[in-house]
Amino acid sequence: MTSFHSELEKQLKEARNRFLNPPSPIDDLLTLLDEVENLLANVEQVPSKSIRDALFPLVKALINNKLLRHAEMDVKVLVVSSIIEIARITAPDAPYKDERMKEIFQLIVAACENMSHVSTRSYKKVTSILDTIAKVKLCLVMLDLECDALVVEMFQSFLKMIRFNHPPAVLSAMETIMSLVINESEDISLDLLSSLFVIVRKVNQNFSPISWTLGEQIITRINAQLE
Repeated sequence: MTSFHSELEKQLKEARNRFLNPPSPIDDLLTLLDEVENLLANVEQVPSKSIRDALFPLVKALINNKLLRHAEMDVKVLVVSSIIEIARITAPDAPYKDERMKEIFQLIVAACENMSHVSTRSYKKVTSILDTIAKVKLCLVMLDLECDALVVEMFQSFLKMIRFNHPPAVLSAMETIMSLVINESEDISLDLLSSLFVIVRKVNQNFSPISWTLGEQIITRINAQLE
């Protein structure tokens, strides 16, 4: 084992121990969660057994209800950001049982609703979450879990909050996620189609041109699939 992996293993274990009695002040808790996310970002896919053993207690600690259901959205976003890193490591397998994964997806959708405000504390974290979801195709787990209503809500959230001042990577991640879901869906729901058609009405082209463009691109993909 390299010195890098030895140090990483040690830090993962230390992080797990700190979660046994997490700090109460919000800023301290956010700092801890940020450190954990950075640690997880250094874990490669298919890690060694020793890294997996060090990682497992941390994987369990992150789904503690006190964290997942914390009153502060910034805390929940950072928790989800770490969980998404774990999902990257375990991909294509989901890291948690079905009900937990549903709850995590609900938090992701809720976090996206705040992305229209680029000045918010969690903005960069949410953009990173979307990018990772698109890269590892985690959104397809939503289909496996039959989260149909949540998929519609996610599409609606993307179309409502995308803004001209978001970087191109955000739009690209959203389009990739939506396209993956559509391409792998056996049936396109009427609710999903309705949300898209509302956005691409001509009246919205001037009011929210970037939402209109995104909606139009996705509808084009749906039409191609239906044909």
